[in-house]
Amino acid sequence: MTSASVVPPLIRIAAALLVRADGQTLLVRKRGTTAFMQPGGKIEAHELPVHALARELEEELGLAIDPAQATFLGQFSAPAANEPGFIVQAEIFQLSIDAEVSPAAEIEEVIWIDPTTDPAVVLAPLTRDLILPFYRASLTAIA
Repeated sequence: MTSASVVPPLIRIAAALLVRADGQTLLVRKRGTTAFMQPGGKIEAHELPVHALARELEEELGLAIDPAQATFLGQFSAPAANEPGFIVQAEIFQLSIDAEVSPAAEIEEVIWIDPTTDPAVVLAPLTRDLILPFYRASLTAIA
């Protein structure tokens, strides 16, 4: 007799791989948490993922983006960093930015990192295991 497998609940988000001209990428840490991750947030029922991303970047970083400039990289899933037992399903977009950002809403800290090295900070599973390796592989494919 087999037991039915329990499917963990999903958190649907849109998140950004924000890249500066110097190749650095932005990570954020939410208030009361330890893990750094891509900026972004939950997709509302009526929203397209890229519009959710634009809304979240404005709320969390004061960053106004043109959704048409966002390049869709794919959908990635990993255990949620801050909600035990949940899986985060992320629609990931890449954007080149040259604007200053500052933490707002629930964001406590922002850092720019070199995506080709392992930063000396705690990373969310999605960032550590999927997004940064995916981005590194895209850089080597170009080189």
